[in-house]
Amino acid sequence: MEKSNHISDNIRYVGVDDLTIGLFENQYPVPQGISYNSYIIKDEKTALLDTVDAAFGQEWMARVRAELGDCTPDYLVIHHMEPDHSANIARALAEFPEMTLVASDKAVGMLSQFFEGYDFNGRTIAVKEGDELNLGSHCLTFVAAPMVHWPEVILSYEAKEKVLFSADAFGKFGVPGYEDGWTNEARRYYVNIVGKYGAQTQALLKKVSLKDIEVIAPLHGPVLSGDLSRYISLYDIWSSYRPEQNGVLVAYASVYGGTRECALEFADMLREEGIDNVVTFDLCRQDVSEAVSQAFRLSAMVLAGVTYDASLFPPMATFLHHLKMKNYRNRAVGIIENGSWAPVAGKLMAEAVAALPGIEIINPKVTLKSRMRLSDRPVMEALAKALAVKVKA
Repeated sequence: MEKSNHISDNIRYVGVDDLTIGLFENQYPVPQGISYNSYIIKDEKTALLDTVDAAFGQEWMARVRAELGDCTPDYLVIHHMEPDHSANIARALAEFPEMTLVASDKAVGMLSQFFEGYDFNGRTIAVKEGDELNLGSHCLTFVAAPMVHWPEVILSYEAKEKVLFSADAFGKFGVPGYEDGWTNEARRYYVNIVGKYGAQTQALLKKVSLKDIEVIAPLHGPVLSGDLSRYISLYDIWSSYRPEQNGVLVAYASVYGGTRECALEFADMLREEGIDNVVTFDLCRQDVSEAVSQAFRLSAMVLAGVTYDASLFPPMATFLHHLKMKNYRNRAVGIIENGSWAPVAGKLMAEAVAALPGIEIINPKVTLKSRMRLSDRPVMEALAKALAVKVKA
């Protein structure tokens, strides 16, 4: 089950939804917005968990005040120092001057970077892996999660109600209520935000597998409960760079339409070879974060690119750059190039992906001269057959 409201009588949700944002991290389109999640644990001592983006400080504090009533929080737990979660730390301390900040040692060191001139002396507790924060009947045990996706990240586990406060792990784009399931936007979030750090995510999954977890409360997206195995299994697949599904992404960047025509025709050839899971993607018109997400989802990819200024057409070069940045690997790749004279796109695309671990380039390479011709079909069909054999295997 996916939900975004209170976790229990004692663990309350005080996050906010941002439907005004256009680009998350100023680069990823979020047409369904983003949530900044914050929680309160009420017990003998009260803990406020994380803050929200600077633009929503007033709304967030009103929710915190309404939930606390006459109570004053004893602690502010900082799981992650990225500004969409930490921007209101100084505001919270001004509201609750007796409150103590609890964070990893690296996060404590970062405080002055974000709040210049603010005196945090005597107002912080640095915690590490295995440390506990006792609130009464509730107790937070801290789990270090360096590079998921910043070095200071720490998670916390509350054993009484079996809740993992997972920081950016298990987050997703979109606010609750504007959802088309969890997987697609969670994958796009993971791959583009955390995807470079698969080894670190794998290490974290091993640690949390030892805990009895019934609820995952991330810093973005819905609170997850019920059968958590689907979410954990997908994180295991994504972070180990295994394909989620067998299939082929045909990613093309076309100047005047000739490469696009060939790419779409090639996708049909793959379907004729019995590959039903074929996705075509226009790198000139669709967002690159979606293309990277689909590349991680599927077991094979075809790059259809154009020679441009004796190099590679920029939308394709940008896509390949993002794949490298996110540690794309362990896939089969086919190459379709186009050039009216002196084509070099195929060579450049092949060099870019061959440098990535576990990439197998499937031959033959298809070379177009301006437009697709009947004489090009046999080599296209040969590549489609070779890719189909690979995917089916």
